[in-house]
Amino acid sequence: MRRQRPGTPTLEEVAALAGVGRGTVSRVINNAAGVKDSTRRAVQRAIAELGYVPNLAARSLAGRRADAVALVMTEPDWRQFGEPFFSEIVRSVGDALTDTEVQLLLTLVRTDAERRRLVEYARGGRVDGVMLMSVHAEDALPDMLAEVGLPTVLLGRRSGDEAVTYVDADNAGGARSAVAHLLGLGRRSIATITGPSDMYVAQCRLRGYREALERAGAESDAAWTAEGDFSAESGHRAMAELLSRAPEIDGVFAASDTMAAGALNALRAAGRRVPEDVAVIGFDDFPLAQHTDPKLTTVRQPLEDIGRTMVRLLLEEMEEPAVAWRHVILRTELVLRDSA
Repeated sequence: MRRQRPGTPTLEEVAALAGVGRGTVSRVINNAAGVKDSTRRAVQRAIAELGYVPNLAARSLAGRRADAVALVMTEPDWRQFGEPFFSEIVRSVGDALTDTEVQLLLTLVRTDAERRRLVEYARGGRVDGVMLMSVHAEDALPDMLAEVGLPTVLLGRRSGDEAVTYVDADNAGGARSAVAHLLGLGRRSIATITGPSDMYVAQCRLRGYREALERAGAESDAAWTAEGDFSAESGHRAMAELLSRAPEIDGVFAASDTMAAGALNALRAAGRRVPEDVAVIGFDDFPLAQHTDPKLTTVRQPLEDIGRTMVRLLLEEMEEPAVAWRHVILRTELVLRDSA
């Protein structure tokens, strides 16, 4: 017997009663493939019990779905795809999609021609939404996707004025906590190894480093800053450069764990003990941080939560496009180990 209740039943109420997600309800309504028979029956029972009547216009639109989303990596230097950050995000996004019927496509984009091809591919209805990672400041791809009306979520952002939905970590706050810890250990000549200057994530971590020094009234020196590209090789190179310019350095904040690992190798090669002579802190808390010598003190960014939040926002926008973009910033945490 159909339940009598005031108001018009919603898709969310059907999903809650059936114990499934909105997307699964939509696929059942549109008779899409890839839904288990038991799940389909549960949704149909919930529809009957609530007296839900599908919106025909929405149903027509949903019927054109590809049931696929793309995770697009826009890093121009393909060597970076070997870094742990990328594999951790791919894993977390894949895990978040496990309980859905949505297929994950992994795409690499680094040239303007590849950007245009991706937009045409998406415009052709082959994917229902896109997640972008490693986006640099001048990258037009998010705007190109927005222009064709494709739901898009960024990991990070291109600037403080980002006009596309994004999920990010509190990069400046994490950097401040790392440098404040070094200051609390009595370190006074604290250097930093930054990420690429055209990436907002690197700018935020550099800003946090500077703010921590300013708040403590600590000395700062331009010679204590060197740029890397988030790779271990660049961390080694930057650390060697810093030591040659400022041998008095007694603390280092590296803007990624992989650069911190490279810095540890450079310090060892220079005969500097960690943490006795130079304390080192990284950023990310990759598994790598527990296997360096010494184990790395680092700022943990919640990569699993970032991936899951990106997926949630994208699926919600695929179901019901947001009136305005949404910005989510997740907390970081300082994890103390042996290097500082």
